[in-house]
This record gives sequence, structure tokens and C-alpha cells, in this order.
Amino acid sequence: MIKSVLRGFALATAMSAVAFAAAKNPTVGGAAMFDSKNIIENALNSKDHTTLVAAVKAAGLVGTLEGKGPFTVFAPTNEAFAALPKGTVDTLLKPENKATLTKVLTCHVVAADAMAKTVAKMIKDDGGEHDIKTVGGCVLKAKESMGKITLTDENGGVSHVTIADVKQSNGVIHVVDKVLLPKM
Repeated sequence: MIKSVLRGFALATAMSAVAFAAAKNPTVGGAAMFDSKNIIENALNSKDHTTLVAAVKAAGLVGTLEGKGPFTVFAPTNEAFAALPKGTVDTLLKPENKATLTKVLTCHVVAADAMAKTVAKMIKDDGGEHDIKTVGGCVLKAKESMGKITLTDENGGVSHVTIADVKQSNGVIHVVDKVLLPKM
């Protein structure tokens, strides 16, 4: 009886440890995200971010996002890119549009390690809206409603953080449902 109880306790403890480990960093695009890997290493495994990875490669930003950081990346999904006007992604991926692509992508990157809790505090401290300056020179307006963070780009487009706090060895990823566009 005691052995049975101890086995049950050991199994419950092991399952709790697995659940805790899984809860530590969310799964993105069907793949486990590891806080020991950098932004690029993890993004390569997400089936929801193949367009983003292709764009980062075309813009020549792989080396940067593999770097020390820290970086916060608002990572648009494939669906977010697909929602752009027809032909936009193909046009941006052309070598002659590398500068524009780089501008769009760097408007999703902040030179800091900003977890959602930190962003929410900045929003609250600023009276309900906080300006986030990106590496690309864009200013995103962050707001919080019912525990969810939204970002408004310079054109008034609103993106929702759908998965927050995906820890990386060189920062954090927040998955977003819309591509944030700079004023052109």
C-alpha cells in the first residue's frame, strides 16, 4: 500500500515537473521553444513563422537576430503576412526591395528584453498607452485590455499579441497576428 502511494506520488510529481517545464515556455507553431536557443534557432522550428524566417533571410538579418541581444521581437505569423495585400510579400522578398523589407522587419524588433508584464507596467505607468521605439525607427503604441496587449503601428494598423513571453537566449518573442508597417 505504501509503495503504491509512493509510486502515485512519484508519478504525480514527475507529471507536475513536466507540466511546469512545458508551461515555462510556450509551444509556437507546433514546436517547443527553448530558452537556451536564440531567436533564429527557435523561429526555424515554428511552422507558423516560415514567411517571417524567409523574410529575415532575404533582409540579411539572420546574423543580427542570432546575436547577443537582448531583443524583443513581435513575430508575425504566416497568416499575418498572408493578410497583406496580394503580392506584397513576393514584392518585399525581391532583392531590389531589401531596404524596404529591412525597414518593415526592424519595426518588429526592440533592443531590449521586454516581457509582457514589463510592457503592461509601462502602459499602466503611462496612463494606458506606451510608445515603444523599435530598432527600425518606428514607434508602436502599446495598450492593454483585459490582460491582452495590442500594438498600433504608424499607419493605425492594430496587432494583437497572441502568444506572449516566449523566452530566448537573446531576448523574447511575442507572437502577433498582424504585420506592423512603418510610415513610408
